[in-house]
Amino acid sequence: MTRETSQALQRSVKDHWYVKYEEVGFPSIQKGWILPVDRWQDFDPFILMAEDWFKRGTFSDHPHRGFQTITYVVDGRLEHIDNAGGREILEPGDVQYMNAGWAARDAEEGVEDDIAHTLQLWLNLPKHLKQTDTSYQNIYSEDAPVVSIEGGSVKVFSGDIAGVKGPMNSIVPITLTEITLSEGAQYVHCLPETHNSFFYVLSGDMTFGENKVELKKHGVGTLTYNDEGNEENISEFVIKANSRRSKVLVYSGTPIKEEIVPYGPFVMNTMEEIKQAYRDYHNGKFGPAAR
Repeated sequence: MTRETSQALQRSVKDHWYVKYEEVGFPSIQKGWILPVDRWQDFDPFILMAEDWFKRGTFSDHPHRGFQTITYVVDGRLEHIDNAGGREILEPGDVQYMNAGWAARDAEEGVEDDIAHTLQLWLNLPKHLKQTDTSYQNIYSEDAPVVSIEGGSVKVFSGDIAGVKGPMNSIVPITLTEITLSEGAQYVHCLPETHNSFFYVLSGDMTFGENKVELKKHGVGTLTYNDEGNEENISEFVIKANSRRSKVLVYSGTPIKEEIVPYGPFVMNTMEEIKQAYRDYHNGKFGPAAR
């Protein structure tokens, strides 16, 4: 990306809200929608983002097709199991990327008596990539590069940010950054000007964007961007911490601009494709259960 500070787009907060939570039946405990699915057109290429607290047995064997997931572990331990033989345990600060592609079948479980607390983002696949091979990638916290800045740090899970490259190999390139700031510290986060972007406050109290919107823990914001711009040009997003231990996740990606049908565990372009996914699953084409 090229940077000309005098000409860089200054990002403002376009919309913002706080997540509302509801208790759900055991072994699930609590759920909140960070990005509600009925607004996917606003969030493109992102579809939805859920925050969940759950114990073992909530997300046992289930199928997916037509999109990607990015799961950030906030607390507890998360066991990933898939029907290709994968079995890993993720801990707080770890991230798992999955390309469901044409036929994923997996499980996400709390470990032993842990309450797993996760953020799961659904990231769309363009139509021509919805039949790609299923793949998984674990990004452990210690393997993501960290850049020290004045008053804090920037951890990069995906994309080229702050002079480093994150290890996530997403089929649809995105950025995912964890930014931690001490009280009074300010950081200018640089993103491609064409990327649609949102952020989620994990802790503390922070002020965001050129229009200086203040949000605390559980606050969500979407950002302005230049849909007709040049992906090589950067934009600047100003973040300031108003309290100690302030932490935010920032996500960004290029809009895909295709109509989709999110239905159950599948995301396709038409309802007929959704019906075909269900037929394929019931006919055993997704393979054996994840156990």
